[in-house]
Parts: sequence; C-alpha cells; structure tokens
Amino acid sequence: MSQIYLNLVNGEWTKSLTGNIEESRNPANYHEVVGMVQDSNLEDLDKAIQAANSAKEDWRKLAAPERGVFLQKAADILETKIDEIAETMTKEMGKTLPEAKGETARGVAILRYYAGEGMRKVGDVIPSTDDQALMFTTRAPLGVVGVITPWNFPVAIPIWKMVPALAYGNTVVLKPAQDASVTATKVVECLHEAGIPNGVLNLVTGKGSIIGQGIADHNEVNGITFTGSDQVGRKVGQAALARGAKYQLEMGGKNPVIVARDANLDLAVEATVSGGLKSTGQKCTATSRVIVDETVYEVFKKKLIAKVKEIKVGNGLMEDVWMGPSVNEHQLDTVMSYIEKGKQEGADLIYGGNRLEDEGLKNGYFVEPTIFDHVENDMVIAQEEIFGPVLALIKVANLEEGIQIANDSEFGLSASIFTSNIQNMLTFIDDMEAGLVRVNAESAGVELQAPFGGMKNSSSHSREQGEAAIEFFTSIKTVFVKG
Repeated sequence: MSQIYLNLVNGEWTKSLTGNIEESRNPANYHEVVGMVQDSNLEDLDKAIQAANSAKEDWRKLAAPERGVFLQKAADILETKIDEIAETMTKEMGKTLPEAKGETARGVAILRYYAGEGMRKVGDVIPSTDDQALMFTTRAPLGVVGVITPWNFPVAIPIWKMVPALAYGNTVVLKPAQDASVTATKVVECLHEAGIPNGVLNLVTGKGSIIGQGIADHNEVNGITFTGSDQVGRKVGQAALARGAKYQLEMGGKNPVIVARDANLDLAVEATVSGGLKSTGQKCTATSRVIVDETVYEVFKKKLIAKVKEIKVGNGLMEDVWMGPSVNEHQLDTVMSYIEKGKQEGADLIYGGNRLEDEGLKNGYFVEPTIFDHVENDMVIAQEEIFGPVLALIKVANLEEGIQIANDSEFGLSASIFTSNIQNMLTFIDDMEAGLVRVNAESAGVELQAPFGGMKNSSSHSREQGEAAIEFFTSIKTVFVKG
C-alpha cells in the first residue's frame, strides 16, 4: 500500500478528522499511486489556524536572525533530499527529472536568501520637524498567513510564499494543490525537521473548494497569498476583501514573444520552444503567443517546426525525455478542447495536436507539442490561457503592430522580445504591459532575488520574491520618540 501523508497541525503529524484520504497518481502512468494524502475539512483547518494564531506572538518576538537560523537549517536539510523530492515531483505532477531537480535546488536557494533577511534593515530614519524628536519606521508582521499554492511548481512556489512569511515574523497555514500534495508535504517535512516551533508552520491538504475557500473566509487569517487560476483567485480576493484581510494574487498569463526582423532566429526559436513547451507548457509565464515580423516569418516557422520535431515526449523519469504529461486527465482534456477550438476558429494546425497513446504512453496524459499557424489575436487560442504545449503563430508587419497585439490581452504577466536593435529593446521595455519583460531571453523564469508579479488580470498588483516580499508580509509602523 502507498504511504499515507498526514497534516501538520501545531507541530504534530495528524490524520484528518474526516478519516478520509485521497490518492495522488502519476500522470505518466495513472495506475501508479504516488501517495495518499488527507482529505481534510473545515474543522481540520480551524485547528491549524488556531495553532498558528496561538504561536504568532512568540514567533513575532523571536529575533529575526534567530528565525533565519531555522530557515538555514531547513535549506541544509532540503539540499540533502534534492534527489528524493525531485523524483517525487516528477512522479506526482509530471515535469522531467532535470526540471524537478532544478526547481528543488532553487527552493534551497530561496530558503538561504530569506534566512539572511533577518540581518537586513526593516526601516528608515526620517527627519522630524521637531529637533528634539527621533522619527523612524519599522515593520510589523501581519500575523497568520494563509498560503494557497498550485501544482505546477510544487517546491518553489510554496517556499517562496511560506519562507518570507516566516522570515518576517508571521505564522503560516499552507494548503497545497491536491495534485502536488505529496511533494509539498515533503518540503514541509524539511522545515519541521529544522525545529520550527509548534504552530508556526501548519499544513492542511484537501479540496480547494473547502480548504482554500476556508482560508479565504476565516476571520483569524490576516493575510492570504495565492497562486492559481484567475477564476479562483478572484473568489479568494473577494472573500478576503469582504472581511478586510490583506491578499496577494498571482494568476494567469497569455505571454507573448515578439520576434523582430533583426532577431537572431536560432536563439529566438530555442527560447520559444523552451519557454513555451518545457513543463508541458504548464507555467504561468509560458510562451503562448509567438508574434513574428512578416519578413522573417516563414524562415522562423520552418526552424521552429524542425526544433519541435526533436522533442521526445514521455515519462519524465526517463533520461532522454524532454517533455512529460499533462498533470491530470482534466488538464489533458482542457488542452485537447483548446486544440479543437483552434481548428474550428480557422487557425491552421501545422504540427502536433494529438493525444499520444503509443506503447509506453497509453496509460498517461500525454499530448503532442502543438503549433498553430495563421492565428488571429481575437481567436480563443490567442486570448485564453491554455496551460499546455500549444504555440500560436501570429504574423505582423512591424514592431509597432507586434507590441499592439502583444498588449491586446486581459493578462500582463510576462513577455519577451528577440532583437539586436537597441531602440527596439527600449521601445519594448517602455511600451509592453507586463510585470516581467525579458530581452533576448524566454518569457518563462525570474531570478529569486527579483520582484515577480503581473499587470492587468495577471495579479493583484503586488509583487513576490526578493526584497519586494516584505511589502506584502508586513505593515509599516511609523515611530515618533521624544524625550
């Protein structure tokens, strides 16, 4: 029988009060059960939130460098388990083992970065109009923070949300996605093993409609940080706003890459394939729209098809596999429905578009990398987030039209351009409506020390990671002292 993973509540690994567990299955072979996780209810969640609430004062009063010591220990523990956790990630949500190892190593680096936050400044001295007074700012933690995370980055995203929250003196209740709960539990085990005090970090697994919504609704959760779909994010934000809780939402993207007429086409092709198809396109920053100048369009398209033909799809644990499965049957069906919609809208399917059911693949949720030609930007496949390995090629007359089309979206998470012209670069940087813009680099990815977040419907306009994290997880307190 597969291992059963428990909730962490007030420092104890506990079963759900429901007595129910759920299977987490391997999307590359749905007959394989990776583990069993708790199917929790609101009473389980309330116990976790009460534990976090009881622990928050002692944790807040602990010196920030001492909080950092726990995080440094957790980084050391996670580093010893990179291979184990990466393999679990690949089995549970499908991304290839090299990608999973890279993500887990990034988790180690994030832990070490925020371990050092305890030694950095938290305020400024401000001149007062009273020459007999001292005025300065400091920061206060929010209190209890609810963390709701997706399945596509089951190590990095929980860590880049939980760890700054802890570093700045908050206590945490984590609700990971059901399709990645085993991996997330193994990450929490590392923090627990590091000796973080009881109640400071809690884990509750279960359905988003129950546990995620319960976090958003609970009066003793002071802040909520969420990554997921824009539909669910709006519900979380509305619930938090209704009761005055602080919230942070990172949601969808329909990320463009612009290929200018003076681009290095080989570099642009490489980055388009990597940015759009790695992790089976299941990244919020994945390239989706490929906007190409008409003078290089045909050459670029030919090079792109040739590169995509080299991709081997299969079980991510196999050494020569470049792209794994969709995370589950529902996601596969969603991708296939968008491919069908693209055909119906009149776009030309020029590569892929089929579910793969060959020997070795028939028991998994595999789809071919897919390319559509002659896509108009008002088509559904050019406007809605697919979260799959589907590229939409759009021809434009010049850079001005390319940027106009790139901005014609409800989303504004990331965007990239390939050009050798400095003025093109500066125009793109200035005019592109996205929170992350990259020049001669793929749309996916941001360094951990840099702020991350989107514009328009891609986020709630706050930023994660780097020094920007302190802005969400704390409130500024202005102090005036006079003898």
